Amino acid sequence: MPKFMPKLLKLLDKIHKYLVAAVIIAVPIYPKFPFIKIPFSYVSIRLEDLLIFLLAITTLILLIPWIKETFKGKIEQSIFLFVGIGALSILSAVFVTQTVQPTIGLLHWVRRIEYLIPFFAVLVSLKNNTKQKLNFYLVSVMLTVTIVLVYGLGQRLLSWPIIVTQNVELAKGIALRWIPGSHINSTFAGHYDLASYLILILPIFINLIFLVKQKALKLVLIPLVLGGLWLLAVSQSRISVVSFMLATTISMVLIKKTKWVPVFVLVALTVFASSPDLRARYMRVFQVGKAQIQKLLIVPVKPIFAQEVEGVGTRVDSIVPTPKPVEVFEDRSSSIRFAVEWPRAIRALFKNPLLGTGYSSISLATDNDYLRALGEIGFLGFASFALLLFNLGKLVVRGIRNLSAMDVLEKSIVAGFAGSFIGLLLSATFIDIFEASKLAISFWLMAGIAVFIIRNAKTGKSI
Repeated sequence: MPKFMPKLLKLLDKIHKYLVAAVIIAVPIYPKFPFIKIPFSYVSIRLEDLLIFLLAITTLILLIPWIKETFKGKIEQSIFLFVGIGALSILSAVFVTQTVQPTIGLLHWVRRIEYLIPFFAVLVSLKNNTKQKLNFYLVSVMLTVTIVLVYGLGQRLLSWPIIVTQNVELAKGIALRWIPGSHINSTFAGHYDLASYLILILPIFINLIFLVKQKALKLVLIPLVLGGLWLLAVSQSRISVVSFMLATTISMVLIKKTKWVPVFVLVALTVFASSPDLRARYMRVFQVGKAQIQKLLIVPVKPIFAQEVEGVGTRVDSIVPTPKPVEVFEDRSSSIRFAVEWPRAIRALFKNPLLGTGYSSISLATDNDYLRALGEIGFLGFASFALLLFNLGKLVVRGIRNLSAMDVLEKSIVAGFAGSFIGLLLSATFIDIFEASKLAISFWLMAGIAVFIIRNAKTGKSI
């Protein structure tokens, strides 16, 4: 090896560290402004894509000495299998079912690969100066949540612009303003994305509050957690609130702070109850449920138009009261899922059960990540994705068994990610968790950190 190579690799490692931190910060907070428009499509290249491209190049160079080790990991093997079947699905969609445009389908497949790059990036980065980099990345996450919170407050109080991508027109970067009754998105492209990101991060912060001894760090984390709870409330995502409560409860049990769970639940419910809009959305669920039950309980009455009066022989009209119509309640979010999005994904699956109809073939959203995977990449693609999540979950379970061998930061991250993982799997039944770029990139980055910690716990044995 030439003499200059060690210095060059050291410099590249330093650059790589700052690129990882840039992804941690920029992906959640930079609005989804289109940078380069792809002709004849609604797909755009954004600045974050260029940032991750640079991260991919440095990761690939630094990964070369560890390439054999990388191919041995079950999670990494699952990723390669998932990506490979995704490619087969695109080929099938272009040449067999003819359900996607080749360029659009390819770009969507590449974007799925882009989501996974941070996973490999942090695995490579943490091999050198692990403790220092973990602290650095934690500070980056704390800074990110602070900016997200401040911007959310600005949208609510100062009419700061909101950039969303809920349809093709809004995805062009059109700025909106918050109005009473609407969601707060902060720097995210949708309120579901914001809520899911908080599910991913807040349990780690809550664990740190209980485990760290530095009072200064506690004083920073407590306002961030309370602010995060407020953001969850004003995002008005019902399933995310349930997922968050589940995720945090699990993580607190794992760090043996079970007695504090009722306190956490009381504080969280108090903050959530302060949002009249969130309360109204939950009441809508109860109203719809009550209306459906009333429909089932109403017994149809056969009308009686006349009856014979005994001893007279004449007909006398009998008045039968008309039942009062039941007021009809409808939950728009649920109706769209049940009537439009979910059936569309199922139809796509039936069209090509093995490989689906390809990425981008079933519109922008399905609001169920599992049905979306089945529709777009079929049973084979769904099985590979399920295998990836299973291998990740299996490793996390092994990490839970080894929490006692970890320091405070490692334990907080692993226990917090374990809870978040379960919470996000629940949310994925109503949200496209792993397709939303801001959340997907952040999820796989945090998954990479947790995987590295678990594999390198102080047992002298790599898991």
